[in-house]
Amino acid sequence: MRHQTIAIIGGSGFLGSHLVNALVEAGKTVRIATRRRYNARHLTLLPIDVIETDVFDPVQLAHFIEGADAVINLIGTLHGKRGKPYGPEFMKAHVELPTRIVTACESKGVPRLIHVSALGADSNGPSMYSRSKGDGEKAVEAARLAWTIFRPSVVFGPEDEFLNKFAMLQRFFPAIPLAMPDAKFQPVYVGDVTKAIVNVLDLDAANGKIYELGGPSVYTLEDLVAYCGTVLGKSARIIRLPQAFGRLQAFSFEFAPGEPVISRDNLDSMKVDNVMSGPLAPELGIEPTAIETVAPLYLTGTSTRSRFDTFRASAGR
Repeated sequence: MRHQTIAIIGGSGFLGSHLVNALVEAGKTVRIATRRRYNARHLTLLPIDVIETDVFDPVQLAHFIEGADAVINLIGTLHGKRGKPYGPEFMKAHVELPTRIVTACESKGVPRLIHVSALGADSNGPSMYSRSKGDGEKAVEAARLAWTIFRPSVVFGPEDEFLNKFAMLQRFFPAIPLAMPDAKFQPVYVGDVTKAIVNVLDLDAANGKIYELGGPSVYTLEDLVAYCGTVLGKSARIIRLPQAFGRLQAFSFEFAPGEPVISRDNLDSMKVDNVMSGPLAPELGIEPTAIETVAPLYLTGTSTRSRFDTFRASAGR
């Protein structure tokens, strides 16, 4: 079955922006939902529809997806207030929204749903993040339509908030107190994630499947921080924090203005290795990209511009 008209929820963010470009290149008709059109300004020169809407409102959500052949949900949050089994922000983004998306798809006859979750999603997991992601997956699995779930490890690439954060810290600080330095990750390149999604969008064999996504190598958190310093030629001293001091650090960050650098719930998530349980599924059609081949280009500012940046530059001439 060919799915031509794609409605993306969360299309203006880091992963969404790259996915929109990949879908346009694949010849798809794309619409994205955003609370404010300004948030998607970097995409407005692409041949897509940017629709201001509140996807958390069931009526507006149903109107947004009406007439689509497939819906892709990319919404997620790393931070929120504490609660059992999770706080209201995790409930809203990871559980209530997927449930409403499923209801809207079923009521409007949308036949295909792709839901991007995360490695470690588990209703009985150690963190609010993992538990809410697990419950959100359950809502998708109960859907009466063709669904596919992706579980990526942490995603890297230009504009990421992962490696770029480590690099930024080392530009400004001579030492980095690091909690959970031995936590393991299998970072996956944003281009590989988008390619996997595009490759299975029209693949009937992917219906009802959960796919894990990771890169070719596993690193500790300390490895990744040290690597960013090496790339920059400005390596900060890494201070390995004992567990108690790490939690105290995270607790203090939670009271700082803006999103915390790290939270206690992030530390809880890192109690479980963020790595794949097996090899990549062959039908995804991707050869995983190593951090070492991509990260130096954007961490040092020498990366070529993304397609939407090129469009913006051309328009300004």
